[in-house]
Amino acid sequence: MLIKSIFTNSSGILVSRILGFIRDLLTASILGANIYSDIFFVAFKVPNLFRRIFAEGAFTQAFIPSYAKSKYKIRFSSLIFLQLIGFLLVLSLLVTLFSGFITKAIAIGFDAKTIDLAAPLVAINFYYLPLIFIVTFMAALLQYKHHFATTAFSTALLNLALIAALLLSKDLDKYEITYYLSYGVLVGGVLQVIVHLLAIKKKNLCKIFTFRKHEKKEENRFYKSFFGATLGNSTAHISAFLDTWLASFLVSGSISYLYYANRVFQLPLALFAIATSVAIFPMIAKSIKNKDEKRALHLMKKSSLILFALLSLATLIGIVFNNQIVWLLFERGAFNVSDTSNTSLILVMYLIGLVPFGIAKIFSLWLYAHEKQFLAAKISMKALAGNIIFSLLLITPYEAAGLAFASTISGFILLFLTLKEFGFNKFKILIFK
Repeated sequence: MLIKSIFTNSSGILVSRILGFIRDLLTASILGANIYSDIFFVAFKVPNLFRRIFAEGAFTQAFIPSYAKSKYKIRFSSLIFLQLIGFLLVLSLLVTLFSGFITKAIAIGFDAKTIDLAAPLVAINFYYLPLIFIVTFMAALLQYKHHFATTAFSTALLNLALIAALLLSKDLDKYEITYYLSYGVLVGGVLQVIVHLLAIKKKNLCKIFTFRKHEKKEENRFYKSFFGATLGNSTAHISAFLDTWLASFLVSGSISYLYYANRVFQLPLALFAIATSVAIFPMIAKSIKNKDEKRALHLMKKSSLILFALLSLATLIGIVFNNQIVWLLFERGAFNVSDTSNTSLILVMYLIGLVPFGIAKIFSLWLYAHEKQFLAAKISMKALAGNIIFSLLLITPYEAAGLAFASTISGFILLFLTLKEFGFNKFKILIFK
């Protein structure tokens, strides 16, 4: 079941990422690396940041263990859904009302004219967050039932919507293209909701709304775990967000170089590390609930050894062929030779941290399954602190490449501290036993 689940997730992620690279190829060709691509990436980064912190990582890591232990699963899940979707809708409205202020806060290096251009896009893109939370909620229920295919393949719908938006708008003014892309994000979100609704109906999981009395302690336990998981998950994405914020002070195009390089870096991380962690987490959580620690450790050993081999190979290939990879994927149209050179250097800086980020992700699941979200958050905050320090030290001499390498250093810090809490002796016995 483990291999099948990993393969299902990896296949879906691969399809989605291939379409994502086609999307990025078109974006690079049509928009290039300039102020227009920068403002769209900034606008899309806001809901993406909250999506990865709030909806995908934190919610799933807190929800699945709490759902597994809940005596009244339908009542518990419906209450959590109604509370969080209400909060996200209110938050989206506030972002719409104060989009100029939000844009200034996330891209402080932008001048007033650029902020005016970006603010409407920030408001539009943010409505992707409540849509993707609905998707994530249904995905968590499906994962608990060991159904991964719908979620794994559904991200392709977002990329298809953005590809369609680019093709429809390619002959328009560049600023108008950013509006097409922003509305394409929302269309992609709606399509993802629809396919998950169909899967939920097929699995007979539609009874998520009830209004009967609910045990408060289950709700409190979930939110305690959820806030810890939110804090822990926020650090990696705040790190990426920090890159964008600091890069807004550098030459035009720096944000785009970081974005394109990170997109390549994220492929093996998602294809192997994220696919594996999504597949094994429900199994580990159920094993811990049933007090079967031996099985949970066996799953972690098997997955971490496979992951180490795959990520090491991906790192070697990426570093050796960095320039060729960026050239093949992006160098056409408005994306020129100089853009390729800058992006490929940043890619190498990211790839050095691929193995530590991937292995840390697997071993952090042990903490989440034991509902030690705040301990995992503390570890992540220390890694973030290291990233901030090294970003400030490296940005002046090495510019955008320095920001990418600071992120890599934080990956090594994260791995060290995660294994320390797991137990170095236990890790040694687990791997070499």
